[in-house]
Parts: sequence; C-alpha cells; structure tokens
Amino acid sequence: MICVCELIQTMCKPDTSLPGILAQPFFILCVFQMMSSEHLACGWLQQLLIVLVKLCLTFAGPLRPLNGTECTAKSPASYILVFTGHWSPQAFPKQYPLFRPPAQWSKLIAVSHNRHFQLWEEDAPASAGVQSFAELGVTVELMKAAKEARRKRVVGAMYRTAGIPNGIGHSSTEMLMQPRSSLLSLMVKMIPSPDWFVGVDSINLCEGNQWKQEVTIDLQPYDAGTDSGFTFSSPNFPTSPQENITKITSQMPNHPANSFYYPRLKELPPIASIKITRQSSSPERQTQMSNHILPNSISPQRFSATPLDCEVSLWSSWGLCLGPCSRGGVRHRTRYILLRPANAGTPCPELEEQAECVPHSCMKLQ
Repeated sequence: MICVCELIQTMCKPDTSLPGILAQPFFILCVFQMMSSEHLACGWLQQLLIVLVKLCLTFAGPLRPLNGTECTAKSPASYILVFTGHWSPQAFPKQYPLFRPPAQWSKLIAVSHNRHFQLWEEDAPASAGVQSFAELGVTVELMKAAKEARRKRVVGAMYRTAGIPNGIGHSSTEMLMQPRSSLLSLMVKMIPSPDWFVGVDSINLCEGNQWKQEVTIDLQPYDAGTDSGFTFSSPNFPTSPQENITKITSQMPNHPANSFYYPRLKELPPIASIKITRQSSSPERQTQMSNHILPNSISPQRFSATPLDCEVSLWSSWGLCLGPCSRGGVRHRTRYILLRPANAGTPCPELEEQAECVPHSCMKLQ
C-alpha cells in the first residue's frame, strides 16, 4: 500500500512541457509494467490502478491542437529583415513633425518565439515593457522579459536594428530562425508620439516543413493605450485606467485634433513596411548585411499624396456696428486658420464676414 500511495502522489503531477496525458509517459509505462508483473496477483489492485489511470486521463485534459503553428522543418533558416519607413509629409501632411524632434524611427526590436510567447497583441493590455518602449523608446523591460522567456525555451533569439533619423529610410538585420521558434514579432516606436508604434505580432515564417522564401507586410500605427495624447507632440498624459492596444485609423480616434484624422480617406496609407527574405544556403551566394541603415540608393515605396483639407476656427462674436445704425452701418466677425490645406485638399473658406447693423449694436464715430 505504501507503493500505491507514493504512486498516487507522483503520477498526477503536471508537466507543462507536454500536452495532456503525454505529460506522464513514465507513469503510464510504470502502470502497465506493474499490471503485468507477478506482484499484482490480486484482482482488486489491478482494478484500482485502472481507476487511477482514468483519473489521471481526466485531470490531464485533452491534447492541445497543433493549430498549424508548429514548424517541422529539419534545419534552421537564415533571413534578412529590412524595415522601411514611409512617414513623409506628402503621405501624412497633418501636423507632420519637422523639428524638436523631427519625424524619425526608434531602433527596431524583434523576437523569434513559439506560440507560448507574445511580445504584444492587439486588443490586449500593453505589458510594462511595451509601455516603456512605446512611450520612451526604452528597451530594458522588453529585453528582460524576452530573456526570461528564453530561459523557458519559448523565445529563440532577439534582434535589433539601428534607429532611423528621418521619417523615410531603411534599417536591416540578419536573423537565424529555428524550427522550434518560427514565429516573429517586432516593434518600432514612432518619434515623436505619445505611445504610438508599428509592428507585427507572431507572423510564422514556416509553413509545415518548409520555410517561406519572402514575406512583405505593410504596417499601420498602433496606440499602446497608456497615454491619451492626440498629437505627435502631445505632453505626457497617462491613460487611467490603461486601455488595450488598438490600431490607429483615418477615423479612429474620431477627433479632428488627432494627428492621423483624415476623414476623406477610407484607410491610412502604409506608414512603414517590412520585407523578410530568406538567404541562400550557399555561403558564396549570401548577401552580407548587418545591423545598419541601408544606403539611400534603395528607394522607398511611393504612395499618392494624402489630401489635407483646410481647418478653420469657429466664428468670433460680432463686433460693434460701425456707421449709422439706421442705414449703411456694418459689423464684422472673423475666424482663423487651424490647419492649412495640402496636396490638393479643400482650400480655406473666407476668414472675415460682415453684415448690416442692428439697432442695439451701434457705435457712433466721433
């Protein structure tokens, strides 16, 4: 009976490294060896072990589906990742940052991992590391979390590229993707911005037993949900309580003050893109690249200019009437330009208006 008690204590101990009942292979083998041994001449003990096996099967739960993310490639694959910024005053003319600081991109942070790790996720709260990176461009917390996950074997490797000092430009890095961590997530902060970034979440570079040859993705801005600023240069305004990470669109947030508010557009043009290209396995045919900014000879993708309509303030109140009140007197009111038009946008309307006097609003000239 002591042996049975010890068995009960150990056989249902969970092992998160394997799914379901497969987490207990040594226990299953032990049970069948015991049931076939000469020590189990007593039928009631056999029945007890059968019941215990059924209990463990019940508590272990169903097998986790592979859901198509597991890579069965036999060898790693080498890739070149190129990030390209398309943040130009032609494509994004509203409040385009020209100085203090001008439009630019932070360093790129990329992580290869399996399905048990998430760098960031749309419609989910940002982690402390994501918040620190999206608001300040600081990578310490992100790297700390990734290194901890690497010790648990859910992250393969971490990569960085240099920052880009302009809204338009390129940076790149080489990557070695392993079959056990074939997913890739990355982030790049927009500078200046409250907590805005671009990125991808868990793209799979492996399909079955084959590595993909090339992947190109257009990127849109995201709001980390930790700062409530509306414009690129908004002062720090923490969001309380914290909101989920959301995609910024031409009409969301639905407020004219927002730097990405373009109500005439169905969707924003891509503000950046990534291109991931597999390297040839032949050493002499590989393109030698490292973490650096690519030469200007590589032209960024061209997009049509985004029309920006003129925006004006509300009318001021009417001024006092000038001239005779009964006949010929006029009064004035004005408004001013909030945002000048660009790229064939709607021109500004009249900024001054006059009307006839009313008897109770007169001012006699001396």
